[in-house]
Amino acid sequence: MKRFVLLLLCLLVLGGTVVPVLASEEGKLLIWADDTRAGIMRELAGEFTAKYKVPVEVQELNFGDIRDQLSVAGPAGKGPDILIGPHDWLGQLIVNGLIEPIDLGVKEKDFTPVAIAAFSWGDELYGVPYAIESIGLIYNKKLVPQAPQTWEELRTIGAKVANRSAQRWGFCVPHPDPYHEFPIMSAGGAYVFGNNPDGTLNPDDIGLNKKGGVEGMRLLKALIDDGIMPLGVDSNATTTLFKEGKVGMVIAGPWVLEDVRKAGVDYGIAKIPLIDGKRPRPFVGVQGFMISAFSRNKMLAKAFLDEYVITEETMLALFEKGARPPVYIPALNAVKDPDAKAFYEIASEGVPMPSIPEMNSVWSAWSNAIELIFNGKLTPEQALDEAVAQIRTAIEQGRK
Repeated sequence: MKRFVLLLLCLLVLGGTVVPVLASEEGKLLIWADDTRAGIMRELAGEFTAKYKVPVEVQELNFGDIRDQLSVAGPAGKGPDILIGPHDWLGQLIVNGLIEPIDLGVKEKDFTPVAIAAFSWGDELYGVPYAIESIGLIYNKKLVPQAPQTWEELRTIGAKVANRSAQRWGFCVPHPDPYHEFPIMSAGGAYVFGNNPDGTLNPDDIGLNKKGGVEGMRLLKALIDDGIMPLGVDSNATTTLFKEGKVGMVIAGPWVLEDVRKAGVDYGIAKIPLIDGKRPRPFVGVQGFMISAFSRNKMLAKAFLDEYVITEETMLALFEKGARPPVYIPALNAVKDPDAKAFYEIASEGVPMPSIPEMNSVWSAWSNAIELIFNGKLTPEQALDEAVAQIRTAIEQGRK
């Protein structure tokens, strides 16, 4: 066992290739980045080194490995000075003392509010945000010439498009998939976790079974019952139906657009229609730069971020590589791509994905509740009450 632990501390396994874990060294910056961002970081590293005579090394890791590898490498004296990842890593990283607060000073006002909120933990900021993503309504203009503004309009348009015998549908949301169902629940005031007085999330306040959550599930179940939405369609199947012109409207994110374009679909992007006059709020994911608590070069790391990352040029380069709207306002204002602008407008009204560790206890029970509702096994009230009870139990067990 000891030998195995030592191996974990010293090595990363990337795609079957064994790569030595590098360590933060005084006077030399180390950045962990995935393949999408590593090239841009290397360019900036060269500029930083030329100006300050400080060596900068960029180590490329699989995106999904970065957080877990820091948990192992950091306390062992290895790991990076700077890492790049999503805001919903914060819970695990902060609770385990793995990342450092960041003070942006006057530059904080140059970032969009939702991005700052996503990387905040109470009164502290723990990252330099750079990109945002969320889901919205994507519609086939051939079937739906104009996006509906209200849920009633969505139902009316969807009913005209749908033809169950022809396996054509008016609307589809992937399910059971809480990430995609949440906006419909949020419109009426449902939430995952409430807030503590200091702004942090309160895992003892679970709001999925509030009135809005129950009503959101009723609205979606009614679409299935009325033949407007198919039953049992996951994210991949939803995208396939849309590409094949077999569904008029879907709830999806920017990651489906490449396939949709290749299929030649004339599409539009819009906010999810109002429900009883209230806007559905999707989950928002924000990417950013964080500083390891074990860094031996925290001031150098902050200087690198301040002078070389927080620039319009760098933020636009990251946008071109990642195809996600920037949250640095000067870069956002320079973006011309209409799809990116549309998804930014949607995300700007969204809810940052909860980043506390207790979120891991939510997904399974929530997903099961959606499946039970859509299959008619339980009412929305019964299923969501049961899900919340299961989530509370899982959280309590996790504390023992």
